[in-house]
Amino acid sequence: MPRSESPSIGAIKAVLLDMDGTIVNSDAVVERCWRRWAEEHGLDADEALKVVHGRQGWATMAVLLPDRPMELNHEDNRRMLEAETADMDGVVPVPGAPAFMSALAGLPHALVTSADRPLAEARMAAAGLPMPAVRVTAESVGASKPDPEGFLKAAAELGFAPHECVVFEDSGAGITAGRAAGMRVVGVGPRAAAHAPDALVPDLTGVRVEAAPDGGLVLHLDADDAGDGDDGADDDGDR
Repeated sequence: MPRSESPSIGAIKAVLLDMDGTIVNSDAVVERCWRRWAEEHGLDADEALKVVHGRQGWATMAVLLPDRPMELNHEDNRRMLEAETADMDGVVPVPGAPAFMSALAGLPHALVTSADRPLAEARMAAAGLPMPAVRVTAESVGASKPDPEGFLKAAAELGFAPHECVVFEDSGAGITAGRAAGMRVVGVGPRAAAHAPDALVPDLTGVRVEAAPDGGLVLHLDADDAGDGDDGADDDGDR
């Protein structure tokens, strides 16, 4: 049967993109590095992996080891970022991401990631994706997702009000941050499903970008893929 007509998320001015789990699949390296860290600290790695995604590393460590001095978390986070940046094995684009990023070229969009700049550049290159001209990385903010600072900074740099922007995210922390910023959120993948984004797609293959006459854009989501975000999943998201 033919697909029904694609629903539109409406006219917007800009798209704000999370990286890991949203346009880049880095699950393999994230799991390798965080399993090693969890085991070194006597934590159940499977339980730790439920909360490692979406935040900056030091913030995740603070959740997992709440009584630990924060300076130790920052030291471990520096080592974690170095290890992740050196390990690109298995880093690939999320399905549909190359075409999606190509469609966004020349239209207002930004990357908003909890990775630092070297890690973001390495993973985007490994996935074969173009780095947006506007990017907000870990060095750019004082607070990690779920704080909305990163999304608000990206919107301001692009020159748009929060309500004119749409966030693409896979994580609970990221969806919370986008919502707190006053933006609509498209959840990407199964991890997003438990966090009630405004729309949910399994990947980016069903997302179509249409340039608007006013310089903004319209997003269309395949009717067979779009939906709300409540299907019972319980994981968090990526950087």
